Amino acid sequence: MSAAPTKVDASSTTPFDVERIRSDFPILSSTVNGSPLVYLDNAATSQKPQVVIDSIREYYETTNANIHRGVHRLSVQATDAYEKARRTLQRFIGAERAEELIFVRGATEGINLVAQAWGRSTLTEDDEVLITCLEHHSNIVPWQLLCEQTGATLVVAPINDDGEILVDEFQTHLSENTKIVALAHVSNALGTINPVKELIALAHKAGAKVLIDGAQAAPHMTIDVQDLGCDFYAFTGHKMLGPTGIGILWGRHELLEAMSPYQGGGEMIRSVSFEKTTYNDIPHKFEAGTPNIVGAIGLGVAADYLLAIGLDRIATYEHELLTYGTERLLSIPGLSLIGTAQSKASILSFVMEGADAYSIGTMLDEMGMAVRTGHHCAEPVMARFGVDGTVRASLALYNTREEIDALVEGLIKVRRIFDLSE
Repeated sequence: MSAAPTKVDASSTTPFDVERIRSDFPILSSTVNGSPLVYLDNAATSQKPQVVIDSIREYYETTNANIHRGVHRLSVQATDAYEKARRTLQRFIGAERAEELIFVRGATEGINLVAQAWGRSTLTEDDEVLITCLEHHSNIVPWQLLCEQTGATLVVAPINDDGEILVDEFQTHLSENTKIVALAHVSNALGTINPVKELIALAHKAGAKVLIDGAQAAPHMTIDVQDLGCDFYAFTGHKMLGPTGIGILWGRHELLEAMSPYQGGGEMIRSVSFEKTTYNDIPHKFEAGTPNIVGAIGLGVAADYLLAIGLDRIATYEHELLTYGTERLLSIPGLSLIGTAQSKASILSFVMEGADAYSIGTMLDEMGMAVRTGHHCAEPVMARFGVDGTVRASLALYNTREEIDALVEGLIKVRRIFDLSE
């Protein structure tokens, strides 16, 4: 594969050239309903740079073949590209070994894999699973299913009115019965950045394993799983400039080795007879069937693209946008932010008195602006704040202050349409 990441100077002294970055994303030059596209739905899915798009097209035009065990040239080339992507993603999250990274459809499948392949053989009716009130449905339902299957109990740690995990309360919810803690690195609904390193240490002190849902963290900050100290880390490709239908589950080598396969089929086997099947080594033990080869390659290219720009530089730029956006939105009469944590990623979730979220989103779409409305697959979070849903504007490295200004102008127009008094 010849595609390469954009040539961006990742030096901390180089100004963040957002216009240069925007030029890498073809869709950002398009229009919606006659207006320039203002894309503020990045927490749902990010847009794709040309280099990722090119890598997908090039694979199908020049390399397409099934991977592993093939001896012909195309199969070897496809296998090399697939495994190169795994090594790139190993570097992306600071993992010790490439074989600790399992390609999955996304964070959702990664969490389900741990719940079933580790949880079903580990938990009993005396055990507990600890999650938090901040979780996405993908980090709630798999554990509910596991508890139904094993008789274990699901325990939920609370959050405060700013949308922050109460560390003292979290600690009191840990017990000798807690076998695994599963929590988001960053809340998809509120943008809260959780103090995961501290929480991981507390969980380990109690004897529990820890899974981190990194779907909203991976595009926005440097991830180092060895520094964090977690046992599992899951993230999703399509939220970090990569293709849909691909993601990563990272797990500690010794845990993955001890786990039974999640699914059966081709590639995850070493040998098969009607009497007995022996399983392949990790990661292949958990990658049954023909994988999303081109998705993995595209995700590797997306990771390279982010690394070339620099995750720390992206985090700094997005924090500046978040600060600016917070100030601008709070200047609108009747608008309230939901989620005001001290440590936040680039999510602005809000309600506006006199106008429902769905109508706001529909009206903004007519002006060319893409935002997300509803409960954001986090209904317990919405219930905690007493709202049916919010409008969520989620920012990425290619967004600008001018787009935030356009959002504010659009919301002021919405107020006029609803005839809301100042």
